[in-house]
Amino acid sequence: MLLAVLSGFIASGIWAITGNHLKGKVEYLASLVPVGLFVYFLNLLPGVASSSGYTEVFEWVPSLGVNLSFRIDGLGLLFSLLITGIGSMVFLYTAGYMKGSENLHKFYAYLSLFMGAMLGLVLSDNLISLFVFWELTSISSFFLIGYNNKSVASQRAALIALGITGFGGLFLLAGALLMGSAGGTYSIQELLSGGIDFTQQDAYPLLLVFFLMAAFTKSAQFPFHFWLPAAMEAPTPASTYLHSATMVKAGVYLLLRLSPLLSGSDAWHYTLMAFGGFTMLYAAFHSLFRTDLKRILAYSTISALGIMVFLIGVGTKDAMLSVALFILVHGLYKAGLFLVTGNVDAATGTRDISKLQGLGRVLFPIALAGTLAALSNGGIPPSIGFISKDLLYETALNAPYVPIILLAALIITKIFLLAAGMWVGVRPFLGKKTEELGDTELPGPLMWMPPLLLGLLGLIFGIAPGLIENILIFPVVSALGIDTSGMHLKIWHGFNLVLGLSAITILSGFLLFYFYQPSTQAQTFINNYAKLAPEKILMTLTRRLNSYFYKLTVFFQSGYLRRYVRVVIVFLTVLLGTQIFRNLNFTPRYETLLDLTFYEIAIVIIMVLAIIFTVNTHSRLGAVAGLGVIGYSICLLFVFYSAPDLAMTQFTIDTLTVILFVLILYRLPVYISKSSKMQHTRDWLLSLLFGAIISIIALSALDATSSKEVSAYYASEAYDKAKGKNIVNVILVDFRGMDTMVEITVLVIAALGVFGLLKLRFKDKES
Repeated sequence: MLLAVLSGFIASGIWAITGNHLKGKVEYLASLVPVGLFVYFLNLLPGVASSSGYTEVFEWVPSLGVNLSFRIDGLGLLFSLLITGIGSMVFLYTAGYMKGSENLHKFYAYLSLFMGAMLGLVLSDNLISLFVFWELTSISSFFLIGYNNKSVASQRAALIALGITGFGGLFLLAGALLMGSAGGTYSIQELLSGGIDFTQQDAYPLLLVFFLMAAFTKSAQFPFHFWLPAAMEAPTPASTYLHSATMVKAGVYLLLRLSPLLSGSDAWHYTLMAFGGFTMLYAAFHSLFRTDLKRILAYSTISALGIMVFLIGVGTKDAMLSVALFILVHGLYKAGLFLVTGNVDAATGTRDISKLQGLGRVLFPIALAGTLAALSNGGIPPSIGFISKDLLYETALNAPYVPIILLAALIITKIFLLAAGMWVGVRPFLGKKTEELGDTELPGPLMWMPPLLLGLLGLIFGIAPGLIENILIFPVVSALGIDTSGMHLKIWHGFNLVLGLSAITILSGFLLFYFYQPSTQAQTFINNYAKLAPEKILMTLTRRLNSYFYKLTVFFQSGYLRRYVRVVIVFLTVLLGTQIFRNLNFTPRYETLLDLTFYEIAIVIIMVLAIIFTVNTHSRLGAVAGLGVIGYSICLLFVFYSAPDLAMTQFTIDTLTVILFVLILYRLPVYISKSSKMQHTRDWLLSLLFGAIISIIALSALDATSSKEVSAYYASEAYDKAKGKNIVNVILVDFRGMDTMVEITVLVIAALGVFGLLKLRFKDKES
């Protein structure tokens, strides 16, 4: 499994580096990877169906309990087959759709990267590695959505998608860390078998919030749904792969994978049913007002994802069987509809539903593919979508929570989705072709074969559901810890209430499709309420936050060095002052002042006078001279207190500093005072306060009991290990050699900066 996951990343690197030299071949070579992986996962079907799955563990960071653990069971295998199977279709379709594209090799590199990330996500058995792959899907989707990087709309869509899904990724990381801490392991299988009831733990509310936020942002649940319609700026192959079959279902996968650990509480069930139910109705309603084929599909996809979340919230045995089947059904028909849309767009140059008609004869194979996908989307027999819709209704009828309301919401949603699917898959091919569409030609087989094959699979699985029930669907339910005995998938259940409701849905959907058509007027109507949409609210909030933080940044980052120094000193004064007055415990010994000599008192007086002169003079050179006096006075104090080495160091530094300052200040303009008396007073008070605090700290350090262990170590080891008798020099050069080297590097950089300023010459206009 590790090789299967890594193959996508390896292929991505190969196409990115060498793909430009394989023009005309890269599309076919790249397609071999998903096709080979699909065959590999197909071979695992019998083994997974007859067992609980397979696990592989590779050490990564074992000290933290983070490993590259992979497990393939029914749930992981279903998603892996969707990722590689539909991926194979998309890779081949891209060869025709984007033929001649200048950066086609980069697009295949992004697709391969995304495929590897998705496989890693659905096969990971470690919460931390799952998070890593989760974020990689967001990053790779960013590249795919923004592939047309010269388009402002594509750039914006990519940033929105990355922002929303990346934001959810932070919640996933928090949830993974919290669950791993509470459960004692990051392994999902160990958590499942550990018998821990997370619903009874104090951390459960946080776990619920963290994982639901991650799932809702990734799977486009209201109010985070708006990134998905915006992402339709991506090329159609990317939209097919990411936004129908794979990435958008990552949140659904996460909820399913963790449902045995987190379900069982009212908070879990009611939250998922509320958000999923509202999302499916809201998005299905919005799909009625869009005229762009991809936008219609985007909102219908959001609605379908809402249905999946809704079913997980119901949580019954029927609901889990229904969501397992619906994941497959939706992947087949939605990928097919996206590919049909791409064919129509490529043939006519437009995706506007109000301009498309009469393409059936010219694009017959595509029309057939669109019709088959629309049948499955609408739940019309004998498609697999019909079986899925019946399971949905049966789940709602037997739900333990307000079944009538749940059933009504599902019926309304399915009516809207049936009409939306017919507009995309059938309407462009009906009627008489208009002159506005011009000459259209049937694209090559690489473009129409994939959607036709997906449509045929939906029909075959509907006629013979036994092909998939025991080997593909039931293992998914078993992976969730649910007994599958007594379960059956069949297209005919006799004349019953579910059949009647299904007939009402189909009839109502066809009536809606026949009597109502999306139009510019309808889209304008719904756009009038855009100010109430989550996207508008979030963007308004973002602009206001940007404005606030811009003002805050300008306030602190004003460009004036004195303000920066003042902010730092104020912060340190408050911080240190608070700690000093809380923990001050030294007693001043005033009697020691009698031990001061005449020379020491004289030096201190000179220092004080030099300080007063320095801060009051209007001459830069005079201020430098005053600083030099202060430095030399400190040198003398070091001499008085038996520290000649420090005195020599201080003397050298002060001499060099004075010389450098003189060289620099000599070239500056005449001194101009831009500070008022009030500002001068403020700076005086702040300096005195900060100086007093530093003095108290120094006196406290002198009064504190010190440990001699470090000093004794250096004294005993300096000569033996470093062959030096001057302990200070040995510490600087040997024991702290790296630190000293960094300090020297900083000084060199500063010297280069000073040299650059000295050599700087302005033109008359710039000066």
